[in-house]
Amino acid sequence: MSAKPASCSLILLLAAFMAAAVGSPRALAEGGSSDLEAQLRGLIVGFKGTVTLHARHLETGAEVGIEPDKPVRTASTIKLPIACAVAAQVAEGQARWDERLTVSAASKVSGSGVLSEFSDGETISLRDAVRLMIVVSDNTATNLVLDRIGADAVNDHMDSLDLRRTRAMRKIRGDGTQLKAATGWSRAGLEPENQRFGIGSSTPREMTRLLGMLADGKVVDEAASRDLLDTLERQQYKDGIGRQSGSLRVASKSGSLDALRSDVGIVWTPQGRIALAITVDDMPGIDYSPDNAGNLIISRLSQRIIAELR
Repeated sequence: MSAKPASCSLILLLAAFMAAAVGSPRALAEGGSSDLEAQLRGLIVGFKGTVTLHARHLETGAEVGIEPDKPVRTASTIKLPIACAVAAQVAEGQARWDERLTVSAASKVSGSGVLSEFSDGETISLRDAVRLMIVVSDNTATNLVLDRIGADAVNDHMDSLDLRRTRAMRKIRGDGTQLKAATGWSRAGLEPENQRFGIGSSTPREMTRLLGMLADGKVVDEAASRDLLDTLERQQYKDGIGRQSGSLRVASKSGSLDALRSDVGIVWTPQGRIALAITVDDMPGIDYSPDNAGNLIISRLSQRIIAELR
């Protein structure tokens, strides 16, 4: 007769444990994250390149990563931290959105954007320069902004957000067809160990943390964060995270170099917001078409994360 109550107690204990696990989205998410990581690693088997990534569900806190704390070359994704630093300087009264920046022959660099086509002596507001820097990844606009606030100000602002591995190194030299001398160095950029990163470095985890702060209205303030997110949403390069997003809202910033493709952004899903940061580097071929292998793998990884991360 004594065995039956003990058996019932064990069953009740197991039932209580299972109910607690089911009732905790975080527990479920953490339990499934290793499985999702395995799925993601399966997608990159045979891929010719190095993949690093981090993704976090901003409501549940569930996350997944592949070397998420490895420093990577940012390419143009560093333009997001630059934009955040400008917003901070405006809020502090050190800059004004309506102040004018002058386009000159010396300031123009090749590559993405439209300001290099402007006549010398034309001016543009700081606000419009930041918007061009994000929406069409304008290299000349980026350099005008860095001339105005300095790369060290970007890094100081990242320090204030406790993102100490996200560094702006220098101004943009242009694309491979017409490279100018490297100028506008930050203190971090002058350190020999950072020379390999080019214009900037970060980690996937720090980028998703920055995106999470934006989503929560904590980059400067609610209004500044919302304005930055709206600008990211208008970004015209949607070959990675936004490639197969359908009707989902996507706010993102991409970057590209000969051997690299990167994309960072937030996707609004029916299950909540997901912040993603994916970098693909060390690709052997040069291909600037939308169907670059790096863009395609970023898209596949993003879609699997969006489908599985809860």
